[in-house]
Amino acid sequence: QPVHLGAMSEAVRQQVKLQENNLQEGDVLLTNHPIAGGSHLPDITVITPVWKKVSKFQSFKVSEKAEKLKEEKIIFYIASRGHHADIGGISPGSMPPFSRELKEEGACIKTFKVVENGIFNEDGITELLQAPGKIVRNPGEPAISGTRLLSDNLSDLKAQVAANQRGIDLLLEMVEHYSSEDVPGLPIVQAYMHHIQNKAEEAVRNMLKELSEREGLAEVDTVAAKDYLDDGSEIVLHLTIDRRDGSAIFDFTGTGPELWGNLNAPRAVTHSAILYSLRCLIDQEIPLNQGCLNPIKVIIEDGSLLAPSENAAVVGGNVLTSQRITDVILKAFRACAASQGCMNNFTFGNENFGYYETIGGGAGAGPNWHGQSGVHTHMTNTRITDPEILERRYPVMLREFSIRKDSGGSGKFKGGNGLIREVEFLEPLNTAILSERRVHQPYGLNGGGPGKSGLNLFIRKDGSKLHLGGKNEIIAEAGDRIRIETPGGGGYGKVGT
Repeated sequence: QPVHLGAMSEAVRQQVKLQENNLQEGDVLLTNHPIAGGSHLPDITVITPVWKKVSKFQSFKVSEKAEKLKEEKIIFYIASRGHHADIGGISPGSMPPFSRELKEEGACIKTFKVVENGIFNEDGITELLQAPGKIVRNPGEPAISGTRLLSDNLSDLKAQVAANQRGIDLLLEMVEHYSSEDVPGLPIVQAYMHHIQNKAEEAVRNMLKELSEREGLAEVDTVAAKDYLDDGSEIVLHLTIDRRDGSAIFDFTGTGPELWGNLNAPRAVTHSAILYSLRCLIDQEIPLNQGCLNPIKVIIEDGSLLAPSENAAVVGGNVLTSQRITDVILKAFRACAASQGCMNNFTFGNENFGYYETIGGGAGAGPNWHGQSGVHTHMTNTRITDPEILERRYPVMLREFSIRKDSGGSGKFKGGNGLIREVEFLEPLNTAILSERRVHQPYGLNGGGPGKSGLNLFIRKDGSKLHLGGKNEIIAEAGDRIRIETPGGGGYGKVGT
C-alpha cells in the first residue's frame, strides 16, 4: 500500500537512531509506534539489518587491527510492514471509531528485538501484544483488550521475518553477481541504488519545472489548496514551486489542531501522501523511492493533526486523513478531481476474533479520463475478502455487493461510482464503521460535479433503520444488517464542453 511504502523509510531511520549501537548479527527489530515512523498500531514494521564482514566485500586486505576487532558493518536494512487484523484495543479489529488516546488502539511498541541472536522472542512479543489488557481503566471507560488473534500475530510476524530474510538473500546474491577477484560487488550495487534515487530526484525536478511553466506560474510561485474532514477540520497546503532548480516546499501551516479523536496522522503519513502524489505526476517508469523527496521540503506545525503528540489516537489518520492529504496535494497540482477519499473501514468480532476489511469507491475523473467505479484509490490498494471465504470463516452473510449507480460526479469526464456492501450478522457481534466523506462530498474539478457522499445504515431484523453517521460502533444481534454505501468520485470539466 502506498501509505505503507512512503512511511517505512522513516521507521527504519528511527530504529537506527534508537538501536544502532545495540545491534548484532542475528537481531531483527520490530516497531509500530507512530512517534517512531509508524502509521497506526495494526501496521507492524519488521526491520532486519544486513551484516557483512568488511573483508568479504573489499578486494584489499583489511588491517590487523580490523581483523582483531572482527570489524563488521551494516550494509543494508530490509523492512516489511504488515497490517495485523487485531492488535488489541477497545474494539475487535483494532480500528475503534471512538478512540481518544493511543493506548485505546492496541499494543504500542517503539522498539523491540523480535529476534535476538537468531532466536525468535515469542515470549517477549506475546507479553507486549497482551499488555493492553492489563491497563486499568476508570469507571465508565471502555475496557482495553490485548490482542484477540495472538496465534495469527505470531504467524504473521514470523512470515515478515522470513520475508526479510528472503530480501537479504536476494541482495547478497546481487552483490555476489557483480563481484569478481579484482572488483568488489558491494560498491557497484550501492552505486546503482544511488543512481536509481538520483534518477527519481531528476524526474521530480523536471516535472516541477514543466508544471510551473505549463501553468504559467512565476519563477518562484505559490499555489494553495484545502479540504475538510467531516468534523470540519481543515487540511491546508501552500505549495511553493521554484522553477529554477525544480524544488518545492509543501507547507501545511494552518491545518487544524490535534483532535480529541483518532483522525490525527503521524508525520510519516504526510510524507507517504507526498511521495505517492509525486510519483503519480511523473510520466516515467521509475521505481518508487526516497529520491523523489530529495527536492522537497515539508513544513508541518507541531501540535497540528498532522504532527500530533506522542499519545494521540491515530488509527483513523492512517486510513482516512491520509486520503484527504492526498486529495489536497492533487488539488493543488490541479491533477484530477477527488476520489472517494476514504477506505470505509468495517470491522466486526467478539472476544475471540476480529475481522477487518476496507471497501472501495469511486475514483476521481481527470483531464482526459473517466473515474473508475468500485475501486480502491490513492493510499490503499487492498483486495477485499471473497464472498465465499467471508461466509465460510465468519458468522455473516453477504446480502449485497454492487455498484452504487449514479454516485459519481457529473462532468465532461464522469467520476467513478461507489459501492454498496450489505452484510447480515448470524450471531451477536460487535461491529464498527470508521469512514469519511459522509458530510463533505468528493470535489469535482474544472467545472465537474462532486461525487455523492457515503452513507452508513444499520438495519435491524424488524426492518427499522439507524443512520450511523461516519463513525460508529454497535452491538448487532442475529438477523441485523449493516449497509455501507461508499462515496463516488468527482467529475472533471463542464458537461458539454
